[in-house]
Amino acid sequence: MGSRIVVLASGSGTLLQAILDSPVRASVVAVGSDVADCGALVRAQAAGLATFVVEPTTFANRSDWNNALLAELFGSSPDVIVSAGFMRILGPSVISEFRGQIINTHPALLPFFPGAHGVRDALAAGVVNTGCTLHYVDEGVDTGDIISQRVVPVLEGDDEASLHERIKIEERDLLVRALEQFVATGSFK
Repeated sequence: MGSRIVVLASGSGTLLQAILDSPVRASVVAVGSDVADCGALVRAQAAGLATFVVEPTTFANRSDWNNALLAELFGSSPDVIVSAGFMRILGPSVISEFRGQIINTHPALLPFFPGAHGVRDALAAGVVNTGCTLHYVDEGVDTGDIISQRVVPVLEGDDEASLHERIKIEERDLLVRALEQFVATGSFK
């Protein structure tokens, strides 16, 4: 069927690399970031992909930043936008324009432990299981409809780093499998 995937990332790009190492790579048309100097862009450029940067600090306000991001996204004509470690909250204009096309991974079993510290919050709560979630992006923080989840047990002696590493392994696989399904069928179901 074929699909056009745009990946948004802010960090080292390990989720992006999982996509690039999979058959889904052929569908990735661009990688964007809010940070000019990040590992994800280096990985994308090494793979020969188009990249773009929309740094918030270069805009007068969030609205202008969202409009610039929208312009970049329109230029790539995505069927799906993957927030893969993208550490910015997308504005209402971006979400409304691409509603149902933006997905995000989160290192916890939503609706529990939303936000930037899902792993730390799960450990602090003393849960015996946590995991990762793939969900649609909506106007809230990690509140969109859930596409799929994976459970990861909390092991005795786990700290935030060790637990997060095990979650990341599942998160990468969860994302790649969902994207493979989307590319094959046009749906995450």
